[in-house]
Amino acid sequence: MLQRRLAATLRSHAFKRSYSSIGVFPDLVKDKTVQITNSRGVNVIHDPLLSKGTAFSIAERERLSLRGLVPPRCQEMDKQLARVKANLDACETPLSKFVFVTALQDRNETLFYRLLIDNLEELAGIIYTPTVGLACQKFHSIYRRSRGMYFSTQDRGAMSAMVYNWPQDEVDVIVVTDGSRVLGLGDLGANGMQIPIGKLSLYVAAGGIRPKAILPVVLDVGTNNEKLLHDPLYLGMGHPRLESEDYYEFVDEWVNAVKARWPNALIQFEDFKYPHAYNLLNKYRDEITCFNDDIQSTSAITLAGILAALKARGKKIDDLAEERIVCVGAGSAGVGVCEGIVDCMVAQGKVRTREEAYSRIWMLDQYGLIGNSAIADGEPNRIGQGPNRPDKLDERQRSYTKMDLPDRISLEEVVEKVKPTVLLGLTGVKGAFTEKSIRTMAQHTEKPVVFPLSNPDTHAECSAEEAFKWTNGKAIFASGSPFKDVTLPNGQVCKTNQCNNSYSFPGLGLGITVSRATKVTPTMFLETAKTIAELASPAQLKEGILFPGVAQLRQVSCAVGTRVCEVAYEEGVASAKLKEGEILSEVVKASMFEPEYVPLVYSP
Repeated sequence: MLQRRLAATLRSHAFKRSYSSIGVFPDLVKDKTVQITNSRGVNVIHDPLLSKGTAFSIAERERLSLRGLVPPRCQEMDKQLARVKANLDACETPLSKFVFVTALQDRNETLFYRLLIDNLEELAGIIYTPTVGLACQKFHSIYRRSRGMYFSTQDRGAMSAMVYNWPQDEVDVIVVTDGSRVLGLGDLGANGMQIPIGKLSLYVAAGGIRPKAILPVVLDVGTNNEKLLHDPLYLGMGHPRLESEDYYEFVDEWVNAVKARWPNALIQFEDFKYPHAYNLLNKYRDEITCFNDDIQSTSAITLAGILAALKARGKKIDDLAEERIVCVGAGSAGVGVCEGIVDCMVAQGKVRTREEAYSRIWMLDQYGLIGNSAIADGEPNRIGQGPNRPDKLDERQRSYTKMDLPDRISLEEVVEKVKPTVLLGLTGVKGAFTEKSIRTMAQHTEKPVVFPLSNPDTHAECSAEEAFKWTNGKAIFASGSPFKDVTLPNGQVCKTNQCNNSYSFPGLGLGITVSRATKVTPTMFLETAKTIAELASPAQLKEGILFPGVAQLRQVSCAVGTRVCEVAYEEGVASAKLKEGEILSEVVKASMFEPEYVPLVYSP
């Protein structure tokens, strides 16, 4: 791995300034970093990016006109954390915990991120999967305070002006959704805003992106969810979704508006339904710095899990082409994951063409296997399996057609015929992995790799307990949402893994932001997967543990970010300037936001 040297002051601390304390500010030591603000009084208290709650010093209270507006006793962050954690622990349900930490974020972001970083393993599942799924469903019921921006159908023609309503001139990462395919929950319209908010909280906590430089966005093009359309509390537009050219023109107006104000921002497309997800990615991937999380980031972490599972089974990671992989799910996530696997097979050189790599993967959609009559349209199935599938396949799905097997046969039949070593689930359908299919797989594979990846956990294709029970504890298991380790009746403890994008996208965003990459390349995702696959120790792999714990997400992001930076320079897409004097890995680490209070100075 290259040890590049990067000289860029990076904008991660551009909003701060150093002052000499001599005769100016008695609470500042010489050259200590401070934050400049033109706000005073209650405006400071009510700004979550500025507020310290009870931690304002006496001198800050004086110069910022805060005397009498906060309790008189100054408390350091450790006392605040103790209070907040005690109140959090008193919350009885995951949703009540979500509401509590959201309220904390709304009033004091520094304290929120300190709490999150110190308790990542516990709180990642609260601010993101699985709890965020329920929070999305109830968004219109639990709404408290606006966060992010909403661009709706009533804003067409005005978006280029609207972007200037956002108060920050520097934005590094934008996560945007149209709410059309939220996790495995389907169309949630404007309620999908909780997904960009949760993703960006992980960008900050795990990836070290500045809280001031993130922007969650919903493109409200309507919803086809009849329940929401008839709910008087629903906050989104009350009409069916835009489709066809109207839809793409709407998104194009938004992209152009964002690009004009924040030309260096990374845009992450999130939870767009198929085929819009692919169409938007293909349209903009060479025009702006962007990627699709469900297609590319999911692919990277799933590939990382498969490569780590190879090592756990005593194989080498470049033996991927020897695997027999069955993927249940042919939407944007399923196709994206498989395309990443194909990319890796080709890069490893064990297959000569992409077609040869496709032959190692069997894909099923809601009708069953994409088999030998799937390409035909409107004619009787020539092998006696009944009429053809009602939905046409697109070009990407057709690549996985198996001409030697009947179309639409079940997962159980596919497993019997193929004898897969890896089973992937990206359906959003609970129970898609049947007991018979898993037991049959275990009969033919010593250590079957079983990845039910759909979120939230209530939509997983099988549970951890089912996977281990049906394989007699032999499975290597990873899921999209967390499951607890399983103890079998014989006392065997079976380890679970969370194969979630939270391992991949924060580091990707960090590396892209630090290098100021003008394009997100396929190699970045491939190297992200390889980097993560190498992080588990031999002892962990022996136990079936594929990834570091969620508590180590910042270390994972730093490793991924460094490698992504290297790729950006290797491929010539980095715009940050290089010079001698600083080691790239050190610069990446130093650029990561740390939630700590710094002195505030008023400057009108």
